[in-house]
Amino acid sequence: MTTPPSLLSLTIHSAIHNLSRISDLSFLPDHVVLDLFLETLRAGKLNERVLKLFVATGKDEVLSLIEAFNIQQIVTPVLPTILKMSQLNIMDSEVDIVVGALHSDLTSFMNEWKPIFSQYHLIIVKDPELKEDLIIPDGFDLDVYTQQDIDRIVGASNSIKFSGYSCRYFGYLMSRKKYIISIDDDCVPAKDDKGLLVEFVAQHISNLSTPATPFFFNTLYDPFRKGADFVRGYPFSLRSGVACSLSCGLWLNLADYDAPTQALKPSLRNTRYVDAVLTIPAGAMLPVSGINIAFDREVVGPALCPALRLAGEGKFRWETMEDIWCGLCVKVTCDHLKLGVKSGLPYVWRNERGSAVESLKKEWEGVKLMEEVVPFFQTLRLPEAAVTAEACFLEIAKAVKEKLGRSNQMFARAADAMVEWVEIWKNAGSGPLPVDN
Repeated sequence: MTTPPSLLSLTIHSAIHNLSRISDLSFLPDHVVLDLFLETLRAGKLNERVLKLFVATGKDEVLSLIEAFNIQQIVTPVLPTILKMSQLNIMDSEVDIVVGALHSDLTSFMNEWKPIFSQYHLIIVKDPELKEDLIIPDGFDLDVYTQQDIDRIVGASNSIKFSGYSCRYFGYLMSRKKYIISIDDDCVPAKDDKGLLVEFVAQHISNLSTPATPFFFNTLYDPFRKGADFVRGYPFSLRSGVACSLSCGLWLNLADYDAPTQALKPSLRNTRYVDAVLTIPAGAMLPVSGINIAFDREVVGPALCPALRLAGEGKFRWETMEDIWCGLCVKVTCDHLKLGVKSGLPYVWRNERGSAVESLKKEWEGVKLMEEVVPFFQTLRLPEAAVTAEACFLEIAKAVKEKLGRSNQMFARAADAMVEWVEIWKNAGSGPLPVDN
């Protein structure tokens, strides 16, 4: 019979994952500090800040071990950043910001974001159906991709179209960074409830770099945020959480309502800034919008694909479903791989575009499809042999083809696109970037 872990061992295990939020250990008994130090070493969590934390306790046994192991304090230079990324132990160079350009003149958009964008590398993908040349102000580190690049790298595709909002997915393909943040060109930085500029990138990266808790809901939302913790009754065995792979931000002003809701309530605006992040429970589906998201490209990148296209797809968010379908695929993938998905902060301010009434004529097809799509994803189970995002995505495609594609060719085409996407990702989504000959 297996001996259950003691309360002390569970507490130490939980403390290791919260060391970044602990400022003093000196009040703990000597043996607890020693055990915590040893477990921190075993877990590979000893960094400069944590080492200083243990040294400050003045505990003789800990100091002796530090000396015996010849552990040295290394001064690491902190790169300047207005977004406090240094607090997250994530380098700015690990982040790509992807923008799908549906407008030719990006001057106003880029200047609004300059305090944030100037710190990072940008990938801008021009909508292949946009005829005018892009106008982009100086002062940014960026790569621009056009229809010519898509044709050169992907070639002719019968299933995948990178037009409209789907052009952003080509940016996901071209990135080689660990983290991707995606933002629409009709959004500008938001301010929080104190009037301060939202730390857009830092918040997304904080969501991704701290654990998610999908298997038991914490009623104080994200327990890994400053000022929060696990509530009474939360199992200690689940407090270490799991890796978070998708962060879904929200919108002020024009929220991501569907066309029927916005048409019936044309003056409805979201003015509530809610300072919260929560993990979406395992098994629960959600409508993911590509307007303001971030994800771990190395883990789930292959599962983000513009597969489902409406017959009357247009150029406004109301008229597309590609991101909703994509989000359902990613959520099933994350649930199967025991990864987390978070929603909440950060906010962006979304400007108005298009007419909800006119878009309703095009989106109605998608509204009806969701009544069939959601039950399918809610009941979908993947085989244990699927242990990567690519494998999960192919299994989902297979199920879509068999269960949905027989009655609706739109789903059959989506399944074909998903299979083709995995092959494209293998050929062009890894290794050195293709060179223009």
